[in-house]
Amino acid sequence: MSAVWVLDDDKSIRWVFEKALEKANLPFKIFSNTNEAINQFNHDKPSVIVSDIRMPGESGLSFLAKVKDKFPEIPIIIMTAYSDLDTAVASFQKGAFEYIAKPFDINHVINIINKALEKNINLDSHDAEKFDPKNYPDIIGQAPSMQEVFRVIGKLGETNATVLINGESGSGKELVANAIHKNSKQKNGPFIAINTAAIPNELLEAELFGHEKGAFTGANQLKKGRFEQANEGTLFLDEIGDMPVDLQTRLLRVLNDGYFYRIGGQDQIKANVRVITATHQNLEKLVKEGRFREDLFHRLNVIRIKIPSLRDRAEDIPMLCDFFLKRSASQLNVSSKIISQDVLEFFKNLNWQGNVRQLENTCHWLTVMTSGKIINISDLPDEIKNETTLFTLDNVTSWEDGLKKVVFNAIVKGEENIYSNLINEAEKIIIQQALKQTKNRKIDAAKILGIGRNTITRKIKDLSIE
Repeated sequence: MSAVWVLDDDKSIRWVFEKALEKANLPFKIFSNTNEAINQFNHDKPSVIVSDIRMPGESGLSFLAKVKDKFPEIPIIIMTAYSDLDTAVASFQKGAFEYIAKPFDINHVINIINKALEKNINLDSHDAEKFDPKNYPDIIGQAPSMQEVFRVIGKLGETNATVLINGESGSGKELVANAIHKNSKQKNGPFIAINTAAIPNELLEAELFGHEKGAFTGANQLKKGRFEQANEGTLFLDEIGDMPVDLQTRLLRVLNDGYFYRIGGQDQIKANVRVITATHQNLEKLVKEGRFREDLFHRLNVIRIKIPSLRDRAEDIPMLCDFFLKRSASQLNVSSKIISQDVLEFFKNLNWQGNVRQLENTCHWLTVMTSGKIINISDLPDEIKNETTLFTLDNVTSWEDGLKKVVFNAIVKGEENIYSNLINEAEKIIIQQALKQTKNRKIDAAKILGIGRNTITRKIKDLSIE
């Protein structure tokens, strides 16, 4: 099987590919038109095809459709000097592996070809059809902080105690609330979730308690609120810290008495509901500022669960990535991607301001946008690669580990001359510290460092040490 077939009517382009593929040690065949390639199918079959769109005779898009019809497993990279939206869309709709606009960086194209070659690797365990959510727990996590969360959820199974969940946005507060519900006496009842911060204040009361027909302009029919919908089950109020103070008063009354009225209603309604609340805010601080009722806070704060941020449970990232990538592939009906170890290590060093939700979205993006089977650093979106918190040296226990992180981060950032820059910076720091300890006496500093006086004098000048 020939590794790479290149189709282009431009002699100079064919020459560039020939030299680049030779340098990359990839077997190849070069064609000037689609007819030559079609005839070659009688004798051989490629692993990857790189084809121009506009050539004499049959177009690259027509060729793409024909090949995909007979050999859907062959990745085809489309390139064109006449790029536009319609052409790009048509290319992918017909099954193109990747779309490249001319002029291009040949090294970039070789990288894409290598990714396309990876696509042919038989990795059945990662196929989309193998994904079954039943094989995964409701909440994924092996970090000690998550194990403590699981322990609390387990202990809550036999009680109807009110629960307050604290955690940053995207950390999985609703998942925890749902897990509490599933393991409670209310598990056969409904689980109703509402984000109080996402609903305008003037509509939130009606959303929670419902309204009678004609209660206000636009109330054309009776509407049951979330409390009624959650009867015999669990009502989860997310971002409770954003609830208006006047509505906090009514919520407190429901929690204390167990009854409420619809807006415009005259009849009491029994609220047989377990309430779980959550917030990313510091409620104690809000109480001191007068923005949250103290009596409501104490009513809600019976059992508190703190959800760790993703950066505090970095050891869970590999299994979370595995789950999200497989689920995304299943949803999109494509083969699942495999994340490289370098990317996993990179992910472990990110701050992840959006927590698990951000990781989930990133994995979905990678499933859609990554061309090859294996996800490498170069495949990551720019906003992830350029994460400003990348250079954190938290939890560094040795200078070796610190140096490894600095080098790795520099590579990820795409910096050049890393070796010479780091060597110069290291020399500068070493000499500066020696001079500091000897109060700028060069002879003493040189002696401490084990170098000659002339050497340290030259280094001070070359490195611009003040």
